[in-house]
Amino acid sequence: MTLQLAERPLTAFLDGEDSPDIVNPIHSTAVAAEYGYRAPLVGGVTVYGWLTPVILDLLGERWLTEGWADVRFRRPVFPGDALTARCERREDGSAGIAILNAGGAACIEGEVGLAPPPLLRDFHSPSARDAVARPATLPRLALETAPHGEDLRPMLVPFAMEDARAWATGKQRDASSRWTGEGAFVHPSWIAARMTPLLHHSFDYGPSIHTRSEVVHLAPAKAGQAFTVAGHFIRAYEERGHHVAELDGVLLGEDGRELARLRHTTIFRIRPPKSAPA
Repeated sequence: MTLQLAERPLTAFLDGEDSPDIVNPIHSTAVAAEYGYRAPLVGGVTVYGWLTPVILDLLGERWLTEGWADVRFRRPVFPGDALTARCERREDGSAGIAILNAGGAACIEGEVGLAPPPLLRDFHSPSARDAVARPATLPRLALETAPHGEDLRPMLVPFAMEDARAWATGKQRDASSRWTGEGAFVHPSWIAARMTPLLHHSFDYGPSIHTRSEVVHLAPAKAGQAFTVAGHFIRAYEERGHHVAELDGVLLGEDGRELARLRHTTIFRIRPPKSAPA
């Protein structure tokens, strides 16, 4: 019988240093409190990664090379939260995914499936694909001067086997040989996480909150090589007092082949809080 539902319980943990001096200080106690949160926010792509075991239970390893995901980040996840990761097959062959909190509310929800993907229509493929060094100073990203319709500065990202093991065991607490052994895959959460540093490669901004990721896996992304991440800034807009950016991107292998396509939505300027900590 084909498995229809996969679940696993887990307890959230902070996936990095609790310091206001990190790149995105919304993941620190001090800065999260300034915006009305009761604790530091756990990184969204880290939480998305905690779904990987249940996705693979239903869709198999093929999902890593020709699968897709559309993930919306609905509620913050705090260290110590009791969570349930769920993946449930649908009649059309896709699967619904969710990270549920102790009250049963979705912190993350979305869909995953195998090719062909029903997403990333009107994809803005970047023309600039040769990596460029990050300059010493960067302009501040602002709604009024956002680079609508322009390519971002491509970024070289070496990712050795030691990096792959550290990501899998540290941020995912998953020591499977799939991520840590010879010929290991790059963890899908690492792929989804490439767009934030790409935007930081061209602009200074933050604190920020990631709200959505759309990812299409096109080919095996194996650790032990230098990847290039390239992107295109689609638009910036205001939504309920937040300033939001949307961008498309590609993950390229050393041979120049596209390994993944991504669409990333982030709040790059958070609305000031009006109430007590959530």
